[in-house]
Amino acid sequence: MEPLLSTAELRPTPAPGPRISISNVSLKLLAVALVLTFLYFAASVLITLLLAILLAYFLDPIVEFLERMRMPRTIASMITVLFLIGILGAVGYGLYSRTSDFAANWPKYSGTLRKAVNSVETKLNGIERQVSEPSEAPAQQKGPSKTVAGAENALRATVVHIIGSLSGLVLEVTFVPFLVFFMLSEKQAVWHSTLQLFPVSRRTSVKETLEALRDVLRDYLVGMSLMTLIVIAASSLFFRAMGLDYPILIGIVSGLLNMVPYFGAVLSWLPPFLIALSKSPSAASYALIAGVLMAIHMLANNLLAPAMVGKKVQLNALSITIALLFWGWIWGGMGLLLAIPLTAALRVICDHTESWRPIGRWLSA
Repeated sequence: MEPLLSTAELRPTPAPGPRISISNVSLKLLAVALVLTFLYFAASVLITLLLAILLAYFLDPIVEFLERMRMPRTIASMITVLFLIGILGAVGYGLYSRTSDFAANWPKYSGTLRKAVNSVETKLNGIERQVSEPSEAPAQQKGPSKTVAGAENALRATVVHIIGSLSGLVLEVTFVPFLVFFMLSEKQAVWHSTLQLFPVSRRTSVKETLEALRDVLRDYLVGMSLMTLIVIAASSLFFRAMGLDYPILIGIVSGLLNMVPYFGAVLSWLPPFLIALSKSPSAASYALIAGVLMAIHMLANNLLAPAMVGKKVQLNALSITIALLFWGWIWGGMGLLLAIPLTAALRVICDHTESWRPIGRWLSA
């Protein structure tokens, strides 16, 4: 007679579930921390490399056109890079002359700004005294306002930081033309060497991914460049019609800020507001500036962007906002400009990688 099985033996054995090892979690957190540290401390190198890659994608159609005209690719690449340097040099010289003129007249605007800040602070102090101490007579303020002094110190620190960033940017930009030239002239060799880094079984998918990246980044750069020029022209004409000083300079600032989604439309108010202080405009003038600039940016982003940038970027509003916050935190102003192309490139890579496709669907519009 066979022995009876116990109740414990008759109970079905539960299937082993996934076990989360503390060491695995620690390793993943350490890897994320290392990546963030690398992105932060290698910012100058990475930004320089990314700018060179984007410019190479942008200029490659010109080089291919010159090649079809039976020009050697090396000479075509050199002519294209020199032409770009000439355009940027001319634009930079024009901006430098207008910026120098604005800097020479800065005391006029700083004095007006100081008066405006003092006026606002006086009104706020009066309201505070009426609420907290109605019986106490208002004491006359002696010496410069603490708020004004703090604002001037903050502005001075910001200017020093910007000058330091610009000096670093100048050092980085000196490498960009050489990198762009080598990327353009050695395109086939670089393309072939990149494919050789992957196994033979994956080279087809890698080639498709690289082609998709090229199309997305090229469409984005061309579309954003045209849209930025249109916003600069429209803003400059509006500022000139209002009689503001330096209409082209603040129009260029407005157009460049338009490249930063959402936040740029509001940040573009600040330069014309500052210039308008010297003319003592009414509240209606400020409302007009804000309303027209908001209309220009909204029309550009909602009507021109879908037609010029195209639908290949395919990023939803939440992913764009998170990308702006993350890359702006890591790389500052350059991070805000590079956030969209970097996130679009990440979406393309996710779409062509089987295990990452859920992330690509989440990023997509």
